[in-house]
Amino acid sequence: MEHRKLIILGTGPAGYTAAIYTARANLEPLVFEGEEPGGQLTLTTEVENFPGFVDGVMGPELMESMKKQAEKFGAVFARGKATSVDLSKRPFTITVDKDRVYTADALIIATGASAKMLGIEGESELIGRGVSTCATCDGFFFRNKRVIVVGGGDSAMEEATFLTKFASEVTIVHRRNELRASKVMQDRARANEKIRFVMNATSEKVLSDGSKVTGLQVVDNETGERKQIEADGVFVAIGHRPNTEFLGGQLELDSVGYIVTKGNTSETSVAGVFACGDVMDSRYRQAITAAGSGCKAAMDAEKFLEGHAVEDWSVTLNA
Repeated sequence: MEHRKLIILGTGPAGYTAAIYTARANLEPLVFEGEEPGGQLTLTTEVENFPGFVDGVMGPELMESMKKQAEKFGAVFARGKATSVDLSKRPFTITVDKDRVYTADALIIATGASAKMLGIEGESELIGRGVSTCATCDGFFFRNKRVIVVGGGDSAMEEATFLTKFASEVTIVHRRNELRASKVMQDRARANEKIRFVMNATSEKVLSDGSKVTGLQVVDNETGERKQIEADGVFVAIGHRPNTEFLGGQLELDSVGYIVTKGNTSETSVAGVFACGDVMDSRYRQAITAAGSGCKAAMDAEKFLEGHAVEDWSVTLNA
């Protein structure tokens, strides 16, 4: 059993930023990278809206630079995913990959949220090559092009409306006859001349020319007829799933599963446990906002450790 002052769960902009700040504060954080080291940006090609990169930067390159910066100050990275935790007493106990056990005086959770995917042919292979889960991130790349948004909720309507700023045509594909979105969001989308709807159709396959998206194959749920919708991009907007299952109900979560934080802080319902990035942010979900919240979590954790001295845990650890 290994003990640390601070453990950070998850990477991406939030986890890496928290690691940079806490490492510079001599907290020697141990960072577990999770199933997807570097987070969702490692699946993105060019990032043009992260401050400081005039000509843009590749997502994987940005994440690797953040990691190296944290390592420079003494952060230690380890492969592995937290599978359970015990937050009932300090030091907190973190089990990684079901059989590695660690303890920590403070914990920062930056495990992110995973976009729900359709699970259809061609989808995962074309992520970053025409398939996206973030209109704000990637909409600019589809200027004067045709795009498809799959979904029927508020997120889908919002994504579609946003994309009309760039795309020449936006097609919303929904598997039901009625949208789930609120009336105001539906009305806004239907009033937009650039948006058209394909209802009661199930997405079946993302089409490509071998290198980029060329459209989407759907099946009519009534007739069973298959048809192909030509497009340069497919945006999947069926929601996100916060990665909080491993917490086992030990932290306060909202109705969807996002970690609830106190006011404008990163503090959670358990003293000494902090949350940052997409695991607690269901609204913005941007690299820059995740990085900012990682900074907040690091500063909150440092202040907590300074003000809450812990006893010598050697007896517990050697038991």
